[in-house]
Amino acid sequence: MKEAGVYLLAGGLEEHGPVFSADPTQGADEVLLTDGPYVETKEVLGGFCAVDVPDEETARVWAVKVAEACGWPQEVRRFM
Repeated sequence: MKEAGVYLLAGGLEEHGPVFSADPTQGADEVLLTDGPYVETKEVLGGFCAVDVPDEETARVWAVKVAEACGWPQEVRRFM
């Protein structure tokens, strides 16, 4: 990724560390702060990488490469 010039950053999440959520959507005047992941799901975010690519097609190419390299499914999202 670095050689191709698309690498921005990447990292894995610590398996044994503090996990908490901040949720401003509960309608209260305060943000709800709770221990644990913010949703109950079978999927787990284990890390991420960010790439700088010109279009969706190139993002798809890199998603395949990253999935093959780490052996885990990848979800692709745009940064705002």
